[in-house]
Amino acid sequence: MNQILSLVDRAAFAAGFTDRLRRAGLAVGQSDAAVFGRALGAVDRGVLSDRQKLYWLTRIALVRKHSDLATFDAVFNAVFNDAVFSLDPAALRATSTGPRGEQSLAVPGPHAADDPDTEGLPWATLPRMAAGADSADDEDGTPVWIPRPSAIDSIARIPFDQLDSRQLELIDSWLDDATQRWPRRRSRRERVIGSGRRIDLRHTLVRARHTGWEIADVAYRGPVWRQRRIAMVCDVSQSMQAYTTVYLHAMRVLSRRGRAETFAFATRLTRMTSILARSSIDDAVESASEKVVDRFGGTRIAASLDALLHSPHGQTLRGTICVIASDGWDSGEPEVMERVMSRIARRAFTVIWLNPRAGVPGYAPLVGGMAAALPYCDRLLPAGTVDDLPAVIAAIAEARRR
Repeated sequence: MNQILSLVDRAAFAAGFTDRLRRAGLAVGQSDAAVFGRALGAVDRGVLSDRQKLYWLTRIALVRKHSDLATFDAVFNAVFNDAVFSLDPAALRATSTGPRGEQSLAVPGPHAADDPDTEGLPWATLPRMAAGADSADDEDGTPVWIPRPSAIDSIARIPFDQLDSRQLELIDSWLDDATQRWPRRRSRRERVIGSGRRIDLRHTLVRARHTGWEIADVAYRGPVWRQRRIAMVCDVSQSMQAYTTVYLHAMRVLSRRGRAETFAFATRLTRMTSILARSSIDDAVESASEKVVDRFGGTRIAASLDALLHSPHGQTLRGTICVIASDGWDSGEPEVMERVMSRIARRAFTVIWLNPRAGVPGYAPLVGGMAAALPYCDRLLPAGTVDDLPAVIAAIAEARRR
């Protein structure tokens, strides 16, 4: 029986089992059910094949009071003593009657939801559904636990140019949550920490004053970690029109999240940090679009990057994670791009290039500007759909020097 359990939908089993406990009178909260579901997903099949291990896993996750043990044991025994499992498909669709007239928890068949007398755990199929919203059986009906994709997963493969305003707000909210893990750098400063490796003599002697100058509590020093600066430079030329709005949302999240500098360029460079830091998404994007007067014009990637290096903000690239979002179509000479990118690579901590066309099957960086810049990039990542964004966030959070 337990071997069959190791092959079924664990989330459905967790939902059905906790519902059975609630109907037996055991107070099981949503957080307890969530913990039980995560526990089932974290263990291997060996635990699910051992009834004793499964009992303790379930008991630790769902039982909070000693007085609830009797109810829990009764439900657990009713589930696993009376359950009928077989490799016979006909037996999988059948139900059986256990002792004392109670129905056993066999695997429900495909029409179990339509049978009002069918009870039990949802193993590979759904539990029975209430007859309707106005039915008197709704209060006693078993809830239907239907796994649904998250809202962000539903638009994962939609191209950026096909997203509406509601979906863009959803991406903005998702990016805000995904950037909680900000890259860090080790500062030259040190402070007293418990996990330090160097003895702090001064603080050790201060502590010794309370123990008669006997060194009983040794203080250690360790490094101070600070947020690493991110500089994102976005191409807003005509060839990038389909992706610009989402990139502006990403730049806005970076500007509000931590130490970040954002720039946009087509034929000339425009600093966007102060504009995108506004609270309203629509106002920020609208103001950014108005300030970039050369939006959807030609493309001068190398000239714009060179202007950034020679601007007052050029020093912000030192030790930063430089993110360049562009398709690489440059109207300038490849030699200029190579010279500019070599300077950026020496000044920045790491260089990540986001190319929306890199996710197309058969793509090769053969364009003159992209081919000249590629040797100086640490990562070349696709960024044409929402499905590509998690890899971008992970690359920024786990950036390493080449």
